[in-house]
Amino acid sequence: MSICSQLDEVKRQLAAAAQSCGRNPAEVRLVAVSKTRPAQDIIEAFHCGQTIFGENYVQELCAKAREVDLPVQWHFIGHLQSNKVKQIAGMVSMIHSVDRLSLAEEISRQWGRLGRVCDILIQVNISGEVSKSGTSEAAALELVRSISQLPNIKIRGLMTMPPFFDDPEAARPYFAGLRKLASTIEAEGIAGVEMRELSMGMSGDYAAAIAEGATCVRIGSAIFGSRN
Repeated sequence: MSICSQLDEVKRQLAAAAQSCGRNPAEVRLVAVSKTRPAQDIIEAFHCGQTIFGENYVQELCAKAREVDLPVQWHFIGHLQSNKVKQIAGMVSMIHSVDRLSLAEEISRQWGRLGRVCDILIQVNISGEVSKSGTSEAAALELVRSISQLPNIKIRGLMTMPPFFDDPEAARPYFAGLRKLASTIEAEGIAGVEMRELSMGMSGDYAAAIAEGATCVRIGSAIFGSRN
């Protein structure tokens, strides 16, 4: 199947998943995960109507951004080192993976030099797996409080990656946990902080994530095919 036909099928399935739990499909945005994919695949997907692309690696993103001369939105979704923030300053429209104050401080510093504000999500390791990045659920509220004081950052919500399960429904409690955490943080009424975005759900478990309130789902292989 072509990228266009696979993209259309993914969008159809996302809409169906949203409707099945009484949500407006327009509330769920598709982030096409384009890591390891050539720029040509991104260009093809853009011409088929996809505008948001998620990248995991700074060097790869910078190279693609030079090749893809189109009005795409780049979202950075991978682990980000503070010393590489400068390379993507002003290039990405959202960073999903902010998990520590030192990283947020560098993002604010680099976007401040451009006179701009960076939209971010706080990555929460909701499962507590040692192999995954993210702040702990217990520490998330205080991290949000600290980051909210920075001048060139806007917290828009939370992101998580649950453990892998053969049964997608098994991931659902983790998605529910992120939604509840977002509600807890929102109830604090921290100035300048929004909990509008929940980035959760991938190719194998997006239906469960949407049922629990996902607003961004990160899907790669179902659009672009299996990685080499």
